[in-house]
Amino acid sequence: MDYKKLISEIVNIDGVSGEEIYAAVAVPPKRENGEYCLPCFKFSKALKMPPAAIADKLKETVKLPPEIASVESVAGYLNFKLDRVRFAECGLRAAAARGADFASKPANGKTVCLDYSSINIAKPFHIGHLLTTAIGGSLYRIFGYLGYTAVGINHLGDWGTQFGKLVSAYKRWGDDADINARGVTALMELYVKFHAEAEKDPALEEEGRYYFKKIEDGDKETVAVFERFKELTLKEVRKIYERLGIEFDSYAGESFYNDKMQPVIDELSDKGLLTESEGAKVVDLGDCGMPPCLILKKDGATLYATRDLAAAQYRHDTYGFYKSLYVVAYQQDLHFKQVFKVLEKMGREWAKDCVHVPFGMVSLEGGAALSTRKGNVVLLKDVLSTAVEKAEKIICEKNPDLKDRNEVAEAVGVGAIVFSALSASRIKDMVFSYDKALSFDGETAPYLQYTHARCASILQKGGKTDIEPDNVDWSVLCDDESIDVITLINRFDAVVEEAAEKYEPCFISRYLLDLAQSFNRFYINRRVVTDDAATTSARLLLTSCVKAVIKNGLKLLLIKAPERM
Repeated sequence: MDYKKLISEIVNIDGVSGEEIYAAVAVPPKRENGEYCLPCFKFSKALKMPPAAIADKLKETVKLPPEIASVESVAGYLNFKLDRVRFAECGLRAAAARGADFASKPANGKTVCLDYSSINIAKPFHIGHLLTTAIGGSLYRIFGYLGYTAVGINHLGDWGTQFGKLVSAYKRWGDDADINARGVTALMELYVKFHAEAEKDPALEEEGRYYFKKIEDGDKETVAVFERFKELTLKEVRKIYERLGIEFDSYAGESFYNDKMQPVIDELSDKGLLTESEGAKVVDLGDCGMPPCLILKKDGATLYATRDLAAAQYRHDTYGFYKSLYVVAYQQDLHFKQVFKVLEKMGREWAKDCVHVPFGMVSLEGGAALSTRKGNVVLLKDVLSTAVEKAEKIICEKNPDLKDRNEVAEAVGVGAIVFSALSASRIKDMVFSYDKALSFDGETAPYLQYTHARCASILQKGGKTDIEPDNVDWSVLCDDESIDVITLINRFDAVVEEAAEKYEPCFISRYLLDLAQSFNRFYINRRVVTDDAATTSARLLLTSCVKAVIKNGLKLLLIKAPERM
């Protein structure tokens, strides 16, 4: 039951809508004040009354349904105490009905495109790609769960002069056997060597431009070399995506839009939006307080903005999206503001549905700045493998007889890395620490996974994994600890919806931590398996529901929930 909705329906305030009341209903900071409250301060100006007087008046007029035991006016707050027996029964019946694996919401007919990860061809998949990959991958699952058709797009960086430079490096110093053996690592070393040599011999830069022109012109030999680099890259990164549980529906990268840019350029010209500036073609955005958006260089070459305009049009034509999200670092904020504004000037009403979802920078604790050109990169596959090794070592110390130890270590190690990217607001810079991420005591994925495994162990000890709500004495679950857990259990969907609305998977992370901490308080204070069958059944049902919520919440965060740890 939506108790906020129930309260908004029984409280009537002149000139204030039910929606406004619903939005104002909150959880009191102090438990003794009840399970829900309505702060009356925001209504004071409209009603021209002190908040305390408003709360007093509402207390006298509100008619309580059976689900609410009492209402009190305290210092400008209207505090509601629920009928705990009804609350426990209603909450856990609903939770138990969902089963162990939550079904997605019915399809709503809306499509959300998610442009994320967007790795560069022939460059390593490093720790700097973690945030876009984890945030985008989690949002993909979140929108899918809520009934949207999610379209994951990996907008590959597969176009530009850098590929001409790489071809030049390959022709000069490349070793096919080495490239076949070490893949992208060998390609990266060639790229780094090119830039080091170009500092001594600037003529190499021109050679790089020459080879990229051959790619542009479709030279068979040069294109074949480039396509080989692309295949090698995708083969490697797909292994990482598989470890992370990441899915894509499209790998259409920059090169895909080569033949789709001219119509956009022609339209900009026809509508008088394209002007010349120092030989280049731009869209003037001075009236919007932004620098001009560069569409064509002096030599007629296209740019990121040109391709992004073509990509936006293609995605709208192909998917008819409700929202098109770009999970890209905050440094590209101006770029996307310019692109969206150009689309708006072109008359695209759907430009308002294009959203930049920015995030901060990521680095390793004590690590240097990341730079592919200088070779300063920390490969994500190495980070994942190191985390898994550390996880296995910890598991060996804590539970040396654990079956499926390798599988559990993989889930814990990879989960720790992913959770570290999704546990804080995406806009914050992230400094990654192995020790903090793998802690079983801190606010980490292993802590959540351990709580899930603890629930599984309790259920096994109780001899039941499937408890029928009809055989439960609900009065057993009226203590503070039980009510806290049940309250959180029933917030799951609301939290997921908020995470989707704000494009913030961390809302789910924080929620799961609150639930795990609340359950562990319950576990410490309330024995689950007792000599009384009714008490045991009630507490086992609560435990089963907690286990299901943690499992399904972690799934939305790309994290597996082992049964044993």
